[in-house]
Amino acid sequence: MGLIDMQQILSGIRVLELGQLIAGPFAAKTLADFGAEIIKVESPQDGDPLRKWRMLHEGTSVWWQAQSRNKQSICIDLRQPEGQDIVRRLAQDADV
Repeated sequence: MGLIDMQQILSGIRVLELGQLIAGPFAAKTLADFGAEIIKVESPQDGDPLRKWRMLHEGTSVWWQAQSRNKQSICIDLRQPEGQDIVRRLAQDADV
């Protein structure tokens, strides 16, 4: 019996992340670390507030870098019907 590649154990699983700041993004990051595909939905106005939390002098947040790794990000305006339709379509193709 061979060793399981733990970094890819969730390969083929698609997760739609609508969370902000710590809890939701941390959970999605953990799934991404095990190979899940994460699609993070952010507001086009400000994005995830974590992007600006404790900014470094280079203009990025260590928290953001840690929480957003291994994810794809898309800006969708959930206040608009078109944006809501896009999220519904993404959710239909998501496993989580």
